[in-house]
Amino acid sequence: MALGNHSTITKFLLLGLSANPYIQALLFVLFLGICLLTIMGNLMLLLVIRADSCLHTPMYFFLSHLFFVDFCFSSVIVPKMLENFLSQRKTISVEGCLAQVFFVFVTARTETCLLSGMAYDHYAAICRPLLYGQIMGKQLYKHLVWGSWGLGFLDALINVLLAVNMVFCEAKIIHHYSCEMPSLLPLSCSNISRNLIALLCSTLLHGLGTFLLVFLSYTLIISTILSISSTSGRSEAFTCSAHLTAVILYYGSALLRHLMPNSGSPIELIFSVQYTILTPKLNPLIYSLKNKEVKGERSLRDSSDLPQLHKGQARWNRPAFTEGRREPGAPESSVQVTPQPRGACACSALYAAPKALQ
Repeated sequence: MALGNHSTITKFLLLGLSANPYIQALLFVLFLGICLLTIMGNLMLLLVIRADSCLHTPMYFFLSHLFFVDFCFSSVIVPKMLENFLSQRKTISVEGCLAQVFFVFVTARTETCLLSGMAYDHYAAICRPLLYGQIMGKQLYKHLVWGSWGLGFLDALINVLLAVNMVFCEAKIIHHYSCEMPSLLPLSCSNISRNLIALLCSTLLHGLGTFLLVFLSYTLIISTILSISSTSGRSEAFTCSAHLTAVILYYGSALLRHLMPNSGSPIELIFSVQYTILTPKLNPLIYSLKNKEVKGERSLRDSSDLPQLHKGQARWNRPAFTEGRREPGAPESSVQVTPQPRGACACSALYAAPKALQ
């Protein structure tokens, strides 16, 4: 496309959520509070996991990185948004916009990979509890986490390097409160075919690809839970519902946002706020409320029916069992239960009891 008759622009105008100054003042207070709560919540749980040696397990290793990603996600989006609420000139430079796109890509793509890794961790804990220590070894879960970061940075690097070559002219209004790649592409007056291909491939890989992994994992998890004959066993196995809640909130809003036409409509902005601002705030709340270890309640509920963990070992308060049954007349202390592996998440311990009794 010939660019000789176009004047290249160096700044974009972010329209934000509202043009009304009174509404903007209210939104500033609201999102400032959300931002502070998000930062404090994620950092507090990071410190708790770091300080408590009992939480140095695969599940909490995933969670610590998820909280750090949420902290970064909020830090990338909200500060510029708050500045624009109080500023008359709601502009951002092309370089600043591309930098924001890069870090949004990194955090968003890394979070999708982490959620899929956590889904696999829950699958191993619930569906293969006695083999959990072998399946989710130290090297594997660390490779999954660092691989998530690596894929996030690689995806961001590819898309942003292609975007650097785009030329923006005439149109400079972004109908959004932040810079996202779908909002930038329509503003370019150069050939964007390669950008569209790269964006489509990355969306299919990190969006639908990881979602299918999560869906498959939870299909197997739900199938296993439904096979438990004990009603209490089913309810205890559903303690992993915190992760499923986070997945639904994040994937649902993110996929709907990117599948909708880029028009700046209110519903589009709502979905964007949900997955970029509200989900990072809600994740610490969801996981801390659902998790007894985070709340400091070490003992498992209904300890007479469930195995208790102490330094990675399982013991029963009720008569011991061998393969689900105690031999008639056998003393309680003569029979041993296979220990739970160190590092198994809470849901694996909760599930091991009803599984052993079947």
